[in-house]
Amino acid sequence: MKYSDKKEFEKANKFGLGAPNEAFAKYFVGNSFLNPLTEAGKAPIFIANVTFEPGCRNNWHIHHASNGGGQMLICTCGEGWYVEEGKEPVSLSEGSFVYIKPEVKHWHGAKADSWFSHIAIEVPGENCSNEWLEAVTDEEYSKLEG
Repeated sequence: MKYSDKKEFEKANKFGLGAPNEAFAKYFVGNSFLNPLTEAGKAPIFIANVTFEPGCRNNWHIHHASNGGGQMLICTCGEGWYVEEGKEPVSLSEGSFVYIKPEVKHWHGAKADSWFSHIAIEVPGENCSNEWLEAVTDEEYSKLEG
């Protein structure tokens, strides 16, 4: 379901908006919010609800790992996009699931007309790191439909 109104979205967003994602703001076009669901170092994996305002998306990036690793996304509220380099865009809505293998260049974010939240799960592995790349341009983004 699309949510253009922030107040309506916040009522439906069961995992909470969280705080402005200031630490990673330079890797996003638009505003995002982060609500950690586990505390780093106190649980075996880090899980957070990430919220994107309409039109917000993160930069292209790659989750590196020598063994294991990657990321899983569980879409919880609103509508968004997952785009993997060289593949067709995937429309995301509440209940969608994406497993992102390590070493895959991709980005994800909200549709232009909807707030969007997903739970992000960092898959444990060896020598895991995240490489942030170039921003998704307005031209690239505007080609997406739906």
